[in-house]
Amino acid sequence: MSDSYKQLITACITLIIGIIVTLITRRVTIKVLGNLAKRTKSQTDDYIANTIIEAIKPLGLIISLIMAMGFITLSKQVEYFFLVITQLLLLLFLIRSINKIVISIVYSWAYRVDDRAISTMIRSLCPMIRAIIWCIGVVIYLQNIGVQMAAIWALLSAGGIGAGLALKEPVQEFFEYITILLDKPFQDGQFIHIDNVWATVERVGVRSTRLRSVNGEVIVMSNSALTNGVISNYAEMRTRRLVHKIGVVYDTSLNNLKLIPTIMKEIIDSIDNAEYDRCHFVEFGSSSLDFELVYYVPTNNYLLAMEVQQKINLEIVRKFTNQNIEFAFPTQTLNVLNK
Repeated sequence: MSDSYKQLITACITLIIGIIVTLITRRVTIKVLGNLAKRTKSQTDDYIANTIIEAIKPLGLIISLIMAMGFITLSKQVEYFFLVITQLLLLLFLIRSINKIVISIVYSWAYRVDDRAISTMIRSLCPMIRAIIWCIGVVIYLQNIGVQMAAIWALLSAGGIGAGLALKEPVQEFFEYITILLDKPFQDGQFIHIDNVWATVERVGVRSTRLRSVNGEVIVMSNSALTNGVISNYAEMRTRRLVHKIGVVYDTSLNNLKLIPTIMKEIIDSIDNAEYDRCHFVEFGSSSLDFELVYYVPTNNYLLAMEVQQKINLEIVRKFTNQNIEFAFPTQTLNVLNK
């Protein structure tokens, strides 16, 4: 029997043994991983187990084929071509399985997070994770087939610099997006004020945030503009502090001046959703005697606060009218000397 026939027979036997080992390994893996998956309620481990089981057959076949072809004498060109193809197929199946497992773990982690914003951020990282895994696999593959990596690294470095310059702003906005999700200066549905814009947050995007202004129009602001600005988040306000200056005429009697703080306290105490803080005679104005009234409305609802303020203002007018206390208005006296 010639050497070529011996090599072919050995290769066939090796291939058959490899296929048998692959089938046995798959059957054993199904039992072992199946028993482990049944012990948990999570569906993630079931998905990982199924992914591993599905990958055993193609990977085992490719590995068996590579081992079998090692017993056959081939020309260098044919051998190199065979290794390139088989290693490429092996890489594709392997990276595909790794990607499935890693992404399933990431999604499982995201669903377990109670915070919806952070969960969204974690899921948004999946495309980048897939790309990184594929890049690592491609680099390993090129090294295995004998490609000179020095030129590849130089090309990647130059391309990375160019891509970095071209994608500077999108990448910056993406990291600002992550900052917003983690730091939580505001969330969807909250009312904020920034740079003379009063608006409700509708959606926080990867590059920009969509706001709905009090006038009704849609305002789109970059994430960097939001994180670099001073944000007033009214949704986080537990109580609203209201400060008002009230001026009365200089002709107001001393007794009425002393009575004004008491009147203010009685008014505030009689109004629901209002808490009295203080009222003081603070200043001799140019045309009035000025009192400063401070009270709290325990809500972050702007409309409710305005309703309370209106009730208080109307009650102040009524009380002052009954007490004959006159509100001041800007006046100017001119003294004319006749010579």
